[in-house]
Amino acid sequence: MDDINVLHHRCLLNLRRRVRDIGDGRPAQERYMRLQKDGDTLSYQGNSEEVGCYVAGRPLSKGNCYFEVTIVDTGVRGTIAVGLVPKFYRLDHQPGWLPYSVAYHADNGKLYNGNPVGQQFGPKCARGDRIGCGIHSENIEAGITTVFFTKNGKEVGSVEVPVSAEGLFPAVGMHSMGEEVKVDLQAEWFLEEDDSMMMVDSHEDDWGRLYDVRVSGTLLEYVGKGKSIMDVGLAQARQPLTTRCHYYEVEIVDAGEKCYIALGLARRDYPKNRHPGWSRGSVAYHADDGKIFHGSGVGDAFGPRCFKGDIMGCGIMFPRDYILDGEVFDALQVFFTRNGKLMGRREMVVPPGGLYPTVGMLSSGEKVKVDLHPLSG
Repeated sequence: MDDINVLHHRCLLNLRRRVRDIGDGRPAQERYMRLQKDGDTLSYQGNSEEVGCYVAGRPLSKGNCYFEVTIVDTGVRGTIAVGLVPKFYRLDHQPGWLPYSVAYHADNGKLYNGNPVGQQFGPKCARGDRIGCGIHSENIEAGITTVFFTKNGKEVGSVEVPVSAEGLFPAVGMHSMGEEVKVDLQAEWFLEEDDSMMMVDSHEDDWGRLYDVRVSGTLLEYVGKGKSIMDVGLAQARQPLTTRCHYYEVEIVDAGEKCYIALGLARRDYPKNRHPGWSRGSVAYHADDGKIFHGSGVGDAFGPRCFKGDIMGCGIMFPRDYILDGEVFDALQVFFTRNGKLMGRREMVVPPGGLYPTVGMLSSGEKVKVDLHPLSG
């Protein structure tokens, strides 16, 4: 009987210690690497080659079962991940890549569940979006729990995941220059039933100018003669890049005869029979030779050639508080990517009215799929 009382007393002491540790107000032992933390703001401080990760000091629980991350800046690639990880998770890996971790990734909308290969899950997320993560139940005894994710207060989906002995800790990962978020570890979530604010894509309205290019949803197809350099097919977006939408991507669906495909930025009145990059007020990355053309018909070696299946991207690194007011601005950094990797940058003066996403094609059979909003839902 005495042994039982001693054991019972020890259990009570352990329970009291746990309650004391949680409620005594001492700072939680949060961990982070390659990130700068200023209050509730996290910003990436790496070199875009290595992951930066933040892990909160306390796991989610029944009394605190949800947190949110607001994207302040998507940086170069928007490779921001929000999820749950074990207490001693490796800080050089994105949440979701390693066992006992799960995360929703903003740049591609995929869910990573203990595996570096993600699965399609929800919409992509952009600057100003709120990504939430919580647990529906805390079946720690069973070693499994249901984790759900939200975007701007609406549930995206849920998944059952294994739980480590220490529990699941809120985590944020970043992987490119300029990324910045605000973390709210005390956020609350209530199911919103109003679907009236859901966005509806209207891809046909995305294009302001189309010459010898046929559009079908997000697919652009060259329908010109393709006999001379005067037969360029041009598609120019209706809206210029802005601080809200600063990047777009083109996937090569069919390289056609010669893969004379180019993507870049051009002034609003750019000539319709000129590839982007060839004339003043434009810059472009050309798939057939990997060169960059910047207001000239002669290109410079820049990156690898691109082929069917490759994804080419182009964007502007806007400074903070940038406002387009019709004036000519100092040179800004225009950057290009290939399959999610930064290829390089060029400085370019932004003309009055801004710089418009512009795609050029010039040989039979060329088809591309364009995402003018790859970092938004």
